[in-house]
Amino acid sequence: MPPLAITEAGDVDLGFIRAVAAGQAVSIDPALLAAVQQRCTEARQALRDGRAVYGVNTGMGALSSVRLTEQQQLSHQRNLLLARATGGPPWLSPPDVRAIFAVRLLTLLSGDAAVSAGLCQRLADFLNYDIVPAVPRPGAAAAGEIIQLAHAFGPLVGIGQVLGPGGALMPADEALTSHGLTEFRLGPKEGIALIQGVPGATGLSVLRLGEAAALTSLMEAAAALSIVVARAPRDAYRGACGRGDDLLAAVLRRLREAAGDDPSPRSLQAPVSFRVAGPVLTQVHRAAGQLEEATRRALTGVTDSPAYLDGRFTSTAGFHGIDLSAHCDQLTAALCHASEVAAARLHRLMDPAVTGLPAQLAREPGPQAGLTPVHKRAGGEVHAMRRLATATAVGLIETSGGQEDVQSFGWEAGDKLRIALRHARAVTACELLAGYQAAALSERPPPPGCRELLDWLAAIVGPIDGDRPFGEDIEHVIQAPWPPA
Repeated sequence: MPPLAITEAGDVDLGFIRAVAAGQAVSIDPALLAAVQQRCTEARQALRDGRAVYGVNTGMGALSSVRLTEQQQLSHQRNLLLARATGGPPWLSPPDVRAIFAVRLLTLLSGDAAVSAGLCQRLADFLNYDIVPAVPRPGAAAAGEIIQLAHAFGPLVGIGQVLGPGGALMPADEALTSHGLTEFRLGPKEGIALIQGVPGATGLSVLRLGEAAALTSLMEAAAALSIVVARAPRDAYRGACGRGDDLLAAVLRRLREAAGDDPSPRSLQAPVSFRVAGPVLTQVHRAAGQLEEATRRALTGVTDSPAYLDGRFTSTAGFHGIDLSAHCDQLTAALCHASEVAAARLHRLMDPAVTGLPAQLAREPGPQAGLTPVHKRAGGEVHAMRRLATATAVGLIETSGGQEDVQSFGWEAGDKLRIALRHARAVTACELLAGYQAAALSERPPPPGCRELLDWLAAIVGPIDGDRPFGEDIEHVIQAPWPPA
């Protein structure tokens, strides 16, 4: 497969980042590299006037008042990647690291960081040789992402470790040698450019958004199946109920189309967890859309500090990342609520008064436990999620002698979203398993909108004729791709 070409700065194609994360190689248009190099040359010329530029000819943080000698400046940019690498395992997955590299490359190509074309090409080399630095998953109390980014980009200059075959650690200098590369010699401004901004929270958000889109589609399908097997009245899913909210109206229409009609519902009103499926799932879609907008802003905005803007170096606050942190939290909270509602529906499916089916969806209630243990698994997943639904940015910690007295914890918010997605997928698998068994016990022909889902589940789970280790079935559903290929 040919490399994906980057032809202009400001490319905000999230699909590009996901493809690179999945292993796709990249190439950079020579004209774009030339433009980056010209900006770099201009910036380096501006540095010759001797004015203080944070992190370039001064110390960092509380030491920014210390002016560096010309001799000190020669090693300073590399030194910025040394002591700040204070993280440890567990490490990010290779796709996560590659996404961060892709975002860092795209933002450096804007020219704001005033780095050289050679540094941009070296980032591309790491992607194309599939050199994956060992980047800590846990966060740190830094004003930006400098701790994690020191781990991510230290290997460019032979510092730190990379992930080898099977996840084994390898010294960065050995990895460079094995690919015929030498340690990159950082020029003025290039070390601080690598550890500034929010490429971590941005790249991780891009990948989580892709996962959220697939999961939300599956959550809709699970809700529709539960509506069918509970024989819930369909009035709550009329598109007209979404007046004034086009997104809600679209979700309601999809639920109604998947669930079809039931001329003889079991009751006048189904439990609330069934009736609010539309608004609850709409909020997940809405929160994901808002996180995507924040991600695009991070890709096109000024996040470097100092940035070279309009011919001068300018200190910025783009590294704070509150936009991403807040919207990751919003999507996490929406997933938590949707999972709680799904677990409530699952509980109702155990009740013959709601479904008219055997108690606990057991073929032989009493001798068999049925799917009540599956509901308990969902309850445990929901309980774990509740600890995630808090505002990540609340709880400031003073560091760096008081210079860094505020954090947004965007990196941590992105990781909370990853965990929330994992729990939500498990809850959805539990609801699907119950809906699948309920459909088999009801012996009613499924509506056309549910047939693909039931066929997909049948291929994964097979018939449920009695009690068995349902954890294995849940895991199989979690791992299976949706929609099916």
